[in-house]
Amino acid sequence: MGNGSYLSADRAAAIFFLLSYRPVGMFCPMAPQDRFVATHSRIIDAAKTLFLERNFADVTMDQVANAAEATKGALYHHFSSKEELYLAMLHADLAEKEEIFRRAVAMEGSCRDRLARLTLDYFNLPHTAREVITLVRRDINVFTGETRERLVRAYQSALPEQVEAILSDGVASGELEAADPRLLSWSFVALVEISLSPHAGRVFPVAAAKVDHVLNLFLSGAASRRGVLQRA
Repeated sequence: MGNGSYLSADRAAAIFFLLSYRPVGMFCPMAPQDRFVATHSRIIDAAKTLFLERNFADVTMDQVANAAEATKGALYHHFSSKEELYLAMLHADLAEKEEIFRRAVAMEGSCRDRLARLTLDYFNLPHTAREVITLVRRDINVFTGETRERLVRAYQSALPEQVEAILSDGVASGELEAADPRLLSWSFVALVEISLSPHAGRVFPVAAAKVDHVLNLFLSGAASRRGVLQRA
């Protein structure tokens, strides 16, 4: 895919401003900027649902417009192509998750405490919000060149690098054995993703119990204490 349809930083900043701005005063009919924001939000929400249900190639702009209850003209006013819409949706989602995960990186506490906070924050997200991030790996080969590189970079910055920062501190403090933090971070992310399977949900229906399972497995392994003592 080409790079021309990538949502620019200036346009993203303008949309963020419109989302944040609310005039103070008497009630009045919805202002143009509010209508713009409302339509934009409906389009993004509809796109999330459709892209999670179907592959990128199987979703059409007609389907998005219908699901968002928007005209095709309004849809194309916001996004010039399906690729632009998809990338805007993913980049906005990744930026939001990075902001959430940075809170765990910045908090005081042990490596385990901070990993627990990050993981619990992720598990407590609404189902759709958790699932959107998985689309990056599912559809990454749809894109090429600079567009693909930007998407990969945004994903790495949002999740693996936040985990890596915590693990780097754990290695530096001696809480963790000396190891490559980047490799450890990908191993941890894999455990978290496995724990989101339907079977894991049945075994650990409560998010806090699921977090403990992930942390115990990552930090202590699956071997029983008796087995370790016998080998010793």
